[in-house]
Formats: sequence, C-alpha cells, structure tokens
Amino acid sequence: MCESQEITVRTKEWSNPTAAGLVALAVACFCFFGMLNGHFGASDDPNRLLVGCWLIGGFVIQIIVALVDLKGGNHTGGNTFLFFSAFFMLSAGLGIFIKFFFGAGALVDGYVWLAIMLVLFLWTPAFFKKFGILSLIVLALDIALPLLVLVDFNLLPSLTATFASVAGWVLIVAGLLAIYLSATMVVNNAYGRRVYPLG
Repeated sequence: MCESQEITVRTKEWSNPTAAGLVALAVACFCFFGMLNGHFGASDDPNRLLVGCWLIGGFVIQIIVALVDLKGGNHTGGNTFLFFSAFFMLSAGLGIFIKFFFGAGALVDGYVWLAIMLVLFLWTPAFFKKFGILSLIVLALDIALPLLVLVDFNLLPSLTATFASVAGWVLIVAGLLAIYLSATMVVNNAYGRRVYPLG
C-alpha cells in the first residue's frame, strides 16, 4: 500500500431509537391509566411497586433515546424524551416507592405536574409544525396533564375521581397512538415503504 493512500474507516450511524421510546411512553400511559382508575388500589398497594419498576424500566429506554436523538440533532424530540425520561418515568417510578414505604402525599406531584404541563403547553407548537400522529399524542398529554394537576392538588374534591378517570382514559388514547406510531416506524422501515399508513 502506498503511503499516499488514505485508509477510510466507515462508522455506521446509529439507527433512530424513537420507536422504543414511544413504547416506553405507551407502557407509562397504560400504567397511569390503571392507577388513575383504581385498578391498582391506593398508594400502599404492593401492586403499585410493580408499576414503579415498569416506569423505571421506561426511564432506561427513554434516556437512551434522548441521548441518541440529541446526538443526531433532533433538538425537539431529544429534549422532550430527556425530560420525560427524568420526570414521567424515573421520578414517578421512584415516587411510587416513596409513597408506599413512607406514605408521602401527592402535593409535591401536583407542583411537578404543573411545571411539566406548562413546559409541554409551550413546547406543543413545535410538534404541530408537521401535523401527524405525534401531534395527537402531544395533544392528548396536553389534556391529561391539567387533570393530573387537579387530582394531585385536590382543588375540587367532589370531582377528583372524575378528573383522575378522564385523565386515565386520555392517557390510554396517547398510549395507543404511541404504539401505532412505533409500529409504523419499525414495520415501514423494515420494508422500506409505507405498510402502515401515517395519515
């Protein structure tokens, strides 16, 4: 080999992990649905500890998705997955353990959901630049978060159970949309064409 010849080492780029992040979001939405509709009992129900484990598992997925997205230049998606991984997954999962073992109240959660709600409201226009399934997921979360704030602050005690139930059903819609969007990403990419329609 001549000294003038250059050796080119090709490094393969990482694939887009957003589909896995959407599955983690769907799992969290389904878990919150179960909790908000009383399927797992009160905060001292051991079944809730399993929910905490699933949410922490979702954190692992979403933090990886966030880092890969940010490295790939996906500013909006990367930052969204980053704060969702921390607050919607890890903190919520650990919070379930703290409530179970120490009986902590929901007031702190109300303030956190309020902050997340305000951030998501202000970030929502970024997801409407190109309207699609992801836009609908964000819209569903925009509806659910204020209801979670009302539930945790218990501002209207007579309606708290109703707010919780409606929030749970809206989160199920978000979860189902996330599952479908993740399927379109995986299957359409595998075939190199549109198998599942994106709308």
